[in-house]
Amino acid sequence: MAGVEVVALRQRLVGLERRLERLREANIKSAISLEELKDLCKEDKETVNPSNLLQLYTQIVLDITYFEENQLADEDFPEDSSLQRVKELISILSEPEVLVKESNPIGVLGTELLECLSWRRGALLYMYCHTVKERGCWLTENTDLFKKCLNDGIHYLLKMLRFRYPPRLNDVSFQDTDTARLLGEGIFSDTHVLAMMYVGEMCYWGLKHCGEEKPGTYEIDSESNTELYCSLHRAVLDFREVGEKMLMKYVAVCEGLLKGQNWNTANAKLILDYFKKFQS
Repeated sequence: MAGVEVVALRQRLVGLERRLERLREANIKSAISLEELKDLCKEDKETVNPSNLLQLYTQIVLDITYFEENQLADEDFPEDSSLQRVKELISILSEPEVLVKESNPIGVLGTELLECLSWRRGALLYMYCHTVKERGCWLTENTDLFKKCLNDGIHYLLKMLRFRYPPRLNDVSFQDTDTARLLGEGIFSDTHVLAMMYVGEMCYWGLKHCGEEKPGTYEIDSESNTELYCSLHRAVLDFREVGEKMLMKYVAVCEGLLKGQNWNTANAKLILDYFKKFQS
C-alpha cells in the first residue's frame, strides 16, 4: 500500500476513534482492534500486508456501526434525528469499498466482508423504512424520501445476493444433495434467505405507500464498479417485478429445500397476492 493510501486510512481511523468514544456499550475488542490497526499504519509500508490492513479496518467498521445500529433500533428511530444518523452509518459502511477502489482490486476484501457490508446497509434501510412507514404524517410529507430509502435498500440487498456465483454442480462434489441444490440457487446462508424476504417486503411497501408508478432512477450511495452492478444501478426499479421474483424464490426455497426449518411463508404469499393486482 502506497504511503498516501496509508494516510487516507489513518484519517478514517480518527473518525472511527471518535465514534467509539461516544459508544458506552462498545466492547473492548473494537478498541483493541483500532489500536492494533493504528500501530500497523505506523509500520514501514513495505512490511505491511495491505489486504490485512483493509480487512481489519472493515471489521472494525462493522463492529462499531453494529452498536450504533442497535442504539437506533432500541430508540425506535427517533423522528428528529434518525435519518441523519442512518445516512452517516451508510456512509461509514461504504468507506471500505471507497478505500479499496483507491488502492486495490475490490476483491481484496473477500466475498464475505463485501456481502456483509451490503447486507448491513440494506438491512439498516429495511429497519428504518419498517419503522417510518407507520408514521402517517411523516410518510405523507416525505413520500419521495421514503421511496428513495426503499430503492437504496433494495439495491444493497440485491447487490449482496449477487456477489457469489452459484457453483456449477457438475464441477463440485457434494455429499449432501440438498446443500448442493441450495448453493445452485445462490443460497449460501440464512442471511441470503432473509435478504430475499426483505426485498419482497420493501417492494410491497413501495407499491402500497408510494403508488403503482415505478420509482425514479435515484442515485444510491454505492462504490461498486462491476459491470453487473452498474447495469442494475442504472435500471429503473420495478417494485412489483423485483418483489415478485424474490418472493416466489423465497417461498419455493422455504417450502422445498428448507421445509421444516421454521421459515414462515405466510406473509410472503399475502404480498404475492397483492402484487397480482398490478399485473398488466
